[in-house]
Amino acid sequence: VQLVESGGGLVQTGGSLRLSCTASGDPFRDFSVGWFRQAPGQEREFVAAIQWHGGVTYSTDSVKDRFTISRDNAKATAYLQMNNLKAEDTANYICAAKWRGLRVMEVEDYNNWGQGTQVTVSS
Repeated sequence: VQLVESGGGLVQTGGSLRLSCTASGDPFRDFSVGWFRQAPGQEREFVAAIQWHGGVTYSTDSVKDRFTISRDNAKATAYLQMNNLKAEDTANYICAAKWRGLRVMEVEDYNNWGQGTQVTVSS
């Protein structure tokens, strides 16, 4: 499966963005999808994930009340709605997918990655 992210940009503190991850090449409904982020000089960090079956979602504590992950299988797209953005959310946001993935919170759980979309939050 090929993944393409979009929706990043420059936003002020407290603002919102919606990221999209559009897939092609394989039936999207069979893939668990995760969002990760990576700031310069930092390790890739788990943000949120949604499983292929049942739509169970997970998110890291720092975004739990601000970010929401969702998916539209008919559009082969996963979304990350980000509200109340903070300066520390600044990073390259990368979409990942794993066919019928059960483990979804670690980099090692995925074998398909997009290139990412940059999110910059200014104070």
